[in-house]
Amino acid sequence: MARLITGLDIGTASIKVAVAEIGKEEKPKLIFLSKQISAGMRKGTVTQFDEVEKCVSSALLKVKGVAKGALKNIFLNVGGIKSRTQVSKGVVVVSRADSEIYQDDIDRAIKTSKDSIASHNRTIIHAITRSFIVDGMPNIEDPIGLSGNRLEVESYIIDYLAQDLRSLGKVADKAGGVVGGLVYNPVATSRSVLNKNQKDLGVVMIDIGFGTTGVAVFEEGKMLHSAVLPVGSANITNDLAIGLKIPIEAAEAMKLSSGYAVSKDISIKEKLDLKKFDVGSSGMVTKKFFSEIIEVRLAEIFELVNNELKAIGKEKNLPAGVILSGGGSKMPGIVELAKRELRLPVQLGMLAPEAVSFANKEIEEKVEDPEYITSLGLVLQGYDDMMEQKPRMGNAFSRILNYFLP
Repeated sequence: MARLITGLDIGTASIKVAVAEIGKEEKPKLIFLSKQISAGMRKGTVTQFDEVEKCVSSALLKVKGVAKGALKNIFLNVGGIKSRTQVSKGVVVVSRADSEIYQDDIDRAIKTSKDSIASHNRTIIHAITRSFIVDGMPNIEDPIGLSGNRLEVESYIIDYLAQDLRSLGKVADKAGGVVGGLVYNPVATSRSVLNKNQKDLGVVMIDIGFGTTGVAVFEEGKMLHSAVLPVGSANITNDLAIGLKIPIEAAEAMKLSSGYAVSKDISIKEKLDLKKFDVGSSGMVTKKFFSEIIEVRLAEIFELVNNELKAIGKEKNLPAGVILSGGGSKMPGIVELAKRELRLPVQLGMLAPEAVSFANKEIEEKVEDPEYITSLGLVLQGYDDMMEQKPRMGNAFSRILNYFLP
């Protein structure tokens, strides 16, 4: 019997849902994709519980109409600015008399790396293994079967404020869903848009959402760094509203219909009629000025990304370059601007066609929208966990959630 995985991406402006069927095929089969307006979220954090719960309930009701069982296995994104990342080491003595290393030794080492930074008010979402050291010998990927007395692990730990995770979990629970796993936004997005070759060579993924921008850097197949920046495409809309003295709704409509990221490509003669976007406004604005506002804010976002790269010594030093994703990446001209600002090769991120199969042509066409990238990554991450038969990432969270829920 086929199993179902649901990826639920609760964003600031919209909620995206992807449902996949896991059957006899060697890859997930997408059977449902949807997008709707979100409310009550700000920069990845629940600010109005009732509003978020209402929106999520509406989204999951549509899922229930397609596949009721999909609500029992939801992988939920964690994408707010209250995340924390750090490197931690764990050390254990190999337990057997013959000094051969087994899986339980690895598990103890990883647990030690997590315990050393544990905090009562934060929950670890991921403990990503970077490498092992056996009796001082570094850079070992898989120590099982080797002999040694001392096993060390270097883990990349991602944790989040526990109370905010509880709020997210309660939203899903109240809406009738069961959280099977939590996935950090940059991890989920990277899973869907980056391939092994890019991760080996060195690459940075930039996911421009409405309220935040996710960043993930990989090299030699390992995650070197990740971050969630407190700026996104909403900041562009706000800048346009202020600069043009028009309502937010009109600024968003103008951005989506006429936005362009590189002002030098726009003729000074081109004009935009403000009244077409807001009946209460009058006058014309040059499209060049309009684009300059967009360009300044996007350049600031890329500057913040560049600061992250500088901090880890990877500025202009990633052979596979930049992969852009998220709703903000749909802005025309953004690839050219990113190349100029980051001095790296840049391309738009797409889900690899071989990663999934599709229930119908409509779903296959929807997948091309970069706004679905994170929800698809959540499904793929859930699929990976299922195939590897590892404990789900949500186990620790589920225990916390069960404790606090009635």
